[in-house]
Amino acid sequence: MANRITPSKRASSGEELGLKLLQSVREMKAAKAGRVTAVKPNEVAQALQSTGLSQAQFAEALHISKRSLQEWEQGRRSPSGAAQALIRIAMRHPEVVREVLS
Repeated sequence: MANRITPSKRASSGEELGLKLLQSVREMKAAKAGRVTAVKPNEVAQALQSTGLSQAQFAEALHISKRSLQEWEQGRRSPSGAAQALIRIAMRHPEVVREVLS
């Protein structure tokens, strides 16, 4: 015999779903987060942030396009070996990168 859902089971599961949805709405109204996601910026974003420069200024200092910088920040592309070295320098000595633009 096939496993059938009887009307009483259907009503029970429907009622249960309704109660869960109601509880979710109450939690949203109370500004309770069910999950918090923390995103750690990658090395490129950290280097940019440490210099206090805009994306355009940072890209100019590294002699790259702003678009390349954005691709690196978002993890869609990776910097070359030489660029990685410059980024590590920028993280450790942000003043050096700022001086390049002076």
